Amino acid sequence: MTFNVVQGDYPDHVDHCDAYLITGSAASVYDGDPWISELEDYIKILHQKKKPILGICFGHQLIAQVFGGVTEKSSKGWGIGASTSRIVEHTHWMKPRLDRFSMLVSHQDQVTRLPEGAKLLASSDFCLNASYQLGNHILTFQGHPEFSKPYCQALMEGRANILGNDLLTSGLTSLNQEIQSTLIAQWMLTFLSK
Repeated sequence: MTFNVVQGDYPDHVDHCDAYLITGSAASVYDGDPWISELEDYIKILHQKKKPILGICFGHQLIAQVFGGVTEKSSKGWGIGASTSRIVEHTHWMKPRLDRFSMLVSHQDQVTRLPEGAKLLASSDFCLNASYQLGNHILTFQGHPEFSKPYCQALMEGRANILGNDLLTSGLTSLNQEIQSTLIAQWMLTFLSK
């Protein structure tokens, strides 16, 4: 079930869904658009009701912003292709246990400061706050477990003029590495079922 929050489409009641996933977006969380403010308010309501929330990319960044964290355009530029993060804190739902994982990414913005009380789960040199947990009902990742390599490749090639040849080549080459997107999705489901 999907809701187009950009168009003001929301569930009739917060209990309409067992859990909520806030996905990626072409928008930046700090754009100040009315739909972003409305979504921030909805996230606060979900949090008050302790509804499980997952955040991916824009969702990861917006949830941080809602609870006092900071999201900014990264001085490091675009993160594209496959990105490897090291796990800095293992939790019971991370089975099998890994020391690091790779996911597909496409972002300029990053969470530069976590909300108070957030537990950092994964980090990389490029993206310090790659994954975090807030309470027992909010889990977020900067990367995209839903992306396929062909989709990520098409996305990069469509932005070739923006990315430049060196970054594009590096991003495309990174697609040769193994990614753990399916495992990350399984972790998310395990987190929701706890």
